[in-house]
Amino acid sequence: MFKYAIKRILTFIPMLIAISLLSFVISINAPGDPVERLSKAAGNEGSAEKQSGASKKIKQELRKKLGLDLPIFYFSVTDLASCDTLYRIQDKYHKKNLEALTHQSGNWQAVSDYYNALLKLQKSHQSINIKSITAKDSSLNINEVTEANNQFGVEIGSLLETSNNLLIAGKFDKMNTLLMENIFLSDIKQELKEVQYANNNLISESQTWKTYIPNMNFYGAKNQYHLWLFGNGKERKGLIRGDFGISYIDSQPIQDKIWQKVGISFSLSLISIFLAYLISIPIGIYSAYKKDSVADKGMSLILFILYSMPSFFVGTLLLLQFANPDNLSWFPVSGIQDPTLFDPEWNMWQKIKHRLPFLILPIITYTYGSFAFLSRIMRVGMIDIVTQDYIRTARAKGLGESKVILKHALRNSLLPVITVFAAIFPMAIGGSIIIEVIFSIPGMGVEIFNSILNYDYPMIITVFTLSGFLTMIGYLVSDILYAVVDPRISYK
Repeated sequence: MFKYAIKRILTFIPMLIAISLLSFVISINAPGDPVERLSKAAGNEGSAEKQSGASKKIKQELRKKLGLDLPIFYFSVTDLASCDTLYRIQDKYHKKNLEALTHQSGNWQAVSDYYNALLKLQKSHQSINIKSITAKDSSLNINEVTEANNQFGVEIGSLLETSNNLLIAGKFDKMNTLLMENIFLSDIKQELKEVQYANNNLISESQTWKTYIPNMNFYGAKNQYHLWLFGNGKERKGLIRGDFGISYIDSQPIQDKIWQKVGISFSLSLISIFLAYLISIPIGIYSAYKKDSVADKGMSLILFILYSMPSFFVGTLLLLQFANPDNLSWFPVSGIQDPTLFDPEWNMWQKIKHRLPFLILPIITYTYGSFAFLSRIMRVGMIDIVTQDYIRTARAKGLGESKVILKHALRNSLLPVITVFAAIFPMAIGGSIIIEVIFSIPGMGVEIFNSILNYDYPMIITVFTLSGFLTMIGYLVSDILYAVVDPRISYK
């Protein structure tokens, strides 16, 4: 058994690597730009140019902190036309557009010239001072000038994210029209010509044959995946040492946010799982033993009703009946402790005694559905076992019914219930969003819900990775329990 457990644990290593790689791929391909989510304009005061410069600096620092200024993996397989340093482009959408343009033309140098010309045009356009222009020329309407200027800026932004030649040509026509109609834009006429010239070169000097020739680029250990998995030995420890990255919501380390919340959800889930098995096994045995009796049918009806009742309904009903001053105010309405009465110096028993009233209703809500489901599985497994020949033989030998059931039938009938444990156990880390919201429990369920709403991918992926790890642990525990309850199973 020990050797088998060691072998299974060793197989966890490639599986965890696969899970981590899958998590990483999901994170880098998730919608949105993490830098845009985390960055905030530092310059609420001063000119727009200063604010833009401050924002750009913040984004650069965040990209470096998150490791987004590094290549994605140890190597990349692309075509000969692609640029091996494209990862340095800060804007995610600009990067995708450059990849599309490169794939269309096959000439990275021409694409680079076109992109740099666009950035130069954008910078020149951003330096236009509307207030100064309208102050010098009183005939100009500031609202009309602002609208025309903003429209020109929109067209530049569209060009930076557009690879369709027809759309690009249409954008140039609009920009030239705006330039002719608004004399204040004449200062950037030369930059616009340079962009058009670079675009013409991009089309005329295409080298599409390069897109059909494969090319491999090697980057070494300085890449995003290596940083995410192993850290850099400084501020980043890496996934294998419990560093799950930075939250997009509040820029806090994930490990600082998750462990306390995981502890709450995990504790509640484990207690509910233990109680579910403790209740379901005797009920399943009794129902199987009294098959088709009035007691069995009545119990089956009750369990079916319990299993079909949604958790939010049961939780709300329990609160109304047992935490309502108008009915039975036996338990607190919400939370996991009363902070005004909690003393950090208490011993373990005192802490449990203080928190127990807060946990009873949530645990009941957690448990009722599970034990109803497990009872049905236990009943079916027991009915199948008691019809076997060795059970008839045990009865023929004169053994008492309780001994036949508990000694001979029970162990083999536990196998389906143990199998279910492997699937139930990983769910303990995620908690229950509905139950935690109803009872105001600061667990992982609420945290996951907020993370989904705010596109906090590091937190979501952390839960995904931990769930994968717990799944493997659950199956290992199930395999060990198989051998414990059934002597016919051996892992030699």
